[in-house]
Amino acid sequence: MIVGRFGMTSVASVCVFCGSRVGNDSRYVEAARALGHGIASRGMRLVFGAGSIGLMGVVADAAAEAGGEVVGIIPEFLRRLEVGRTESDQFIVTDSMHSRKQRMFEMSDAFISLPGGLGTLDETFEIITWRQLKLHHKPIVIWDVAGYWKPLVGLVDATIQNGFSAPENRELFTMAETLDEVFSALVPTSDAAPVEDSTRL
Repeated sequence: MIVGRFGMTSVASVCVFCGSRVGNDSRYVEAARALGHGIASRGMRLVFGAGSIGLMGVVADAAAEAGGEVVGIIPEFLRRLEVGRTESDQFIVTDSMHSRKQRMFEMSDAFISLPGGLGTLDETFEIITWRQLKLHHKPIVIWDVAGYWKPLVGLVDATIQNGFSAPENRELFTMAETLDEVFSALVPTSDAAPVEDSTRL
């Protein structure tokens, strides 16, 4: 990460949130493979949940095959359930889900969400919430593969329409329809305020 007077100005390390299953649409796997390759080919480091199965395994394998650096972070109790991808360049084991997300945050300059289950929803919402609370100003991109994330946008819009969220909260993340849009959205804004001390998270 390159840091200037106004905060982050370039992305060197990208965290990808995605499922430990591949889903029932082949486009999910195709997107995960393209994303992993795209991250590596752009000289970025991939940070992910360390699983060797599901979309996690697909994106990590694609990044590694393209010569990219891969960092997996997993809590101890999930090592067996998610079949940890120990051949990653770094394989980091944490003591809890919270510390896993903390390490993923600390090691990443931006975040991309692919389709996934409840765990992916949790990770995506938490990193958006941290940005809402001004704990960071890192780009958050949600790749709406095959329309998967449209219900999330509807839910966020509902919180705004019903008076539970400010309208500007819709700008906390970017929805992308294509791989090119994903990487275009990773360019941080030059007027972002400095990132808060991550130990407060």
